[in-house]
Amino acid sequence: MLIANFIHLRVFVLTLFLVSSSISAFSQKRLSTETGAVSFVSNAELELIKASSNKAVGLLDPATNKFAFSILMESFQGFNGSLQRSHFNENYMESSKFPKASFAGKIIEQVDLTVEGVYNVRAKGDLTIHGEVQPRTIKAKITIKKDDVSVESEFTVPLTDHNIRIPKIVNQKIATEILVNFKAVLIWK
Repeated sequence: MLIANFIHLRVFVLTLFLVSSSISAFSQKRLSTETGAVSFVSNAELELIKASSNKAVGLLDPATNKFAFSILMESFQGFNGSLQRSHFNENYMESSKFPKASFAGKIIEQVDLTVEGVYNVRAKGDLTIHGEVQPRTIKAKITIKKDDVSVESEFTVPLTDHNIRIPKIVNQKIATEILVNFKAVLIWK
């Protein structure tokens, strides 16, 4: 399992490198993170499930406003116990088959990422979860400071959009829409 995770991480890093090379061909500096925080909440009729990870990685090219973020599904911790975490990875997310979730695209609004301030923007791109790609426009708040750029967002993910099936026996314990929070501090590289 550890070797498989290492291989997935290496493939992901290589993919991220290739994406960064293609989206920043003319840009000398770009913003990146390796410690983005993603948390989710399933607030169903009979059960509240929470999990989080601070291992999201991503790039943002200030020249084009293109971005790519990704997270390994097995990096999520929390849940209501180890059995629930196991069910999340094995039964619902099928993490061995679909090891990561990603969101890649472009910020719609023209934002100069070198000018300090707080900006409400929309990020348009492809959200890939459980191997299913969905075009999405997600609202985000960008806070630009001298040395870094913070990104925050909250959005919902309908399970049916990503072909995540919940057995009838537990359908009152898992919400049909999952609330996702994303926070990352990107550093100039």
